[in-house]
Amino acid sequence: MLIEIAENANTYTPLGPSETRIDTDRFVLWMGRGDGPGWNVAQRLRLGPDEVEDARAEIHGLLRERGRTACTWEVGSHATPPDLVERLLALGLVDDEPTALAIGMVLTEPPAAAPAGVEVRPVTTLEQAQDSERIAAVAFGGEPRPLEDWQPDPANVAYLAYLDGEPVARASAAFGEHGVTLFGGSTLPAARGRGAYRALVAARWADAVERGTPVLVTQAGPMSRPILARLGFREVCEIRILLDDFGAS
Repeated sequence: MLIEIAENANTYTPLGPSETRIDTDRFVLWMGRGDGPGWNVAQRLRLGPDEVEDARAEIHGLLRERGRTACTWEVGSHATPPDLVERLLALGLVDDEPTALAIGMVLTEPPAAAPAGVEVRPVTTLEQAQDSERIAAVAFGGEPRPLEDWQPDPANVAYLAYLDGEPVARASAAFGEHGVTLFGGSTLPAARGRGAYRALVAARWADAVERGTPVLVTQAGPMSRPILARLGFREVCEIRILLDDFGAS
């Protein structure tokens, strides 16, 4: 089950207030708060060799009904058919650059403790949510998203790490039935190397234990993968991420 969650995170995480999920026996289509391809994800792909084009057309139709014209396909190690990536590339999909490969990782033992001097707090106020968005925008590029209707969600929690009283890193966690899925860990460049990322992992582990699901699951890119390995995470699967921009027509 943990491998399944690591491969198909959005299939098992609790939905936020602006998220939708369509679950079929052939695919799961998760739609988030935005129109960009990263907010529209096809995953848990269990297709027959003759079903790929029809499934893609169905996904396009579901997205177009909602005014969306691009998505990503997350093809995990256990997706079928085994040559699904090659079939999708032949249909015109491309690697989702700059990072088209994610590694599913799982932690089932306590990580290293947070370093002294780093304080982690869950985001509970609009001001904290704005700080979190600002840090994410610096780390990942783009603009902070508007938060006029923001409300705390106990199933999807953001965290801030503070150094000398200033917020310098953020991360989030989705608390599911089988474990906790980690997302969006990022640290301001000036604060890197001082343990903020490690402190955010430790805080989310502590909350996972408190909720009775002492398991952390995540999909790691090339920057976070070595850090997570040092903290005790194990690699359990691979996810190839493909961009499908099919336009309005």
